[in-house]
Amino acid sequence: MTETPRAPHIDSYYAATAHATNGYPALAGDVDCDVCVIGGGIAGASSALHLAERGYRVALLEQHRIGWGASGRSGAQALFGFASGQDKLVRYLGAGDAQKLFDITVEGIDLIRELIAKYAIDCDWRSGQLHAAIKPRQNDELRGWVDELAALGYRSTRFVECAELQSMIASERYLGGVYDSNSGHLHPLNYTLGLAAAASQRGVRIFEGTRALSYRNGARVIVDTPQGAVRADHLVLCGNAYINGLSWKLASRIMPVATYVIATERLGEERARALIPNNMAVTDINWVLDYFRLSTDDRLLFGGRVSYSGLDPLNTANATRARMLRVFPQLADARVEYAWGGFVDITLNRAPHFGRLAPNVYFLQGFSGHGIVLTGIAGKLIAQAVAGTAERFDLFARIPHTAFPGGRLLRRPALVLAMLYYRLRDLL
Repeated sequence: MTETPRAPHIDSYYAATAHATNGYPALAGDVDCDVCVIGGGIAGASSALHLAERGYRVALLEQHRIGWGASGRSGAQALFGFASGQDKLVRYLGAGDAQKLFDITVEGIDLIRELIAKYAIDCDWRSGQLHAAIKPRQNDELRGWVDELAALGYRSTRFVECAELQSMIASERYLGGVYDSNSGHLHPLNYTLGLAAAASQRGVRIFEGTRALSYRNGARVIVDTPQGAVRADHLVLCGNAYINGLSWKLASRIMPVATYVIATERLGEERARALIPNNMAVTDINWVLDYFRLSTDDRLLFGGRVSYSGLDPLNTANATRARMLRVFPQLADARVEYAWGGFVDITLNRAPHFGRLAPNVYFLQGFSGHGIVLTGIAGKLIAQAVAGTAERFDLFARIPHTAFPGGRLLRRPALVLAMLYYRLRDLL
């Protein structure tokens, strides 16, 4: 089977510093397997890897290249918990099951470290992450959050007062924060490529440049592609924001939201470490938030500006740079060398959306900004469910989800109007 031309990764710092790979061929002909996975991000690669570890014959289809979507472009902060907040999950499922879900996310951070070590994935993992307060109200919220996390059994966080925080971040923008020694950050594209390489070593057949056009349910699922078909006992859909036309039911329950990241020129070790001496990742807690961290080659990576309209404004790089200078005005002379964007998938309630479309058709989506950790552990849960132990996967499947209002035509304008309210809250 010969390799066909593959769409390149978008121009980004991550693509420029990705490890060299020979890539994978496009599907040509028909394939028979136990499980077909659609989507070559972290969720798909993790699902394929964990299934292969259990002895399943797996085929993975990726329309573009491994890590082409959000998995290879993100802010790359590995965080516990959920974008929805724990209280919402308690309302949905009760305190006991909500606790189990929280514990799964903590396990997800451990899983990242485990997979990096087990498969020697070179992806620049660094421990340490901070949620920062800009307003007094947020400072009070974060103080209470430490106690709430301790009640959940998570005790690796502590509140950082303003005086100490200014020794951890060379910025006067923040009033305090919650530091977590267990969370961290990494090179997301190299991590995704490493997971795929591990899966391939375990026997997974990976096909890049292969779009899944449709699938047919039955005792065996048939997935049609332009140059062949895959027949499998089970199907796992990991398209997320790029689910395209495979399932309107899934697409209606997520909204692709554009977000943007910039990377400065190399600052030099001394200047870079002066910005964040302990090399932690940082995010504020505004609704429209900013996040940033250092790269291993001494750049500042700064992102978080979002577009709920789905449009990419022409001044993305300048606008994101202006936000960066509000945090670090001392970087006014630093050139922005890379600027890129992409879509993340959010749900209406910001909780992850996992479940089944048929007894043998599984899906993972709606990570809502917590994808680095949740996508990886979700792949492990998929493998457990396919093997017949679905209790943990089914906990997620019980979270209620509704479609975004407005249907195909009006749901995005409705979201834009709703987000204006939260943006005004941030500003006021």
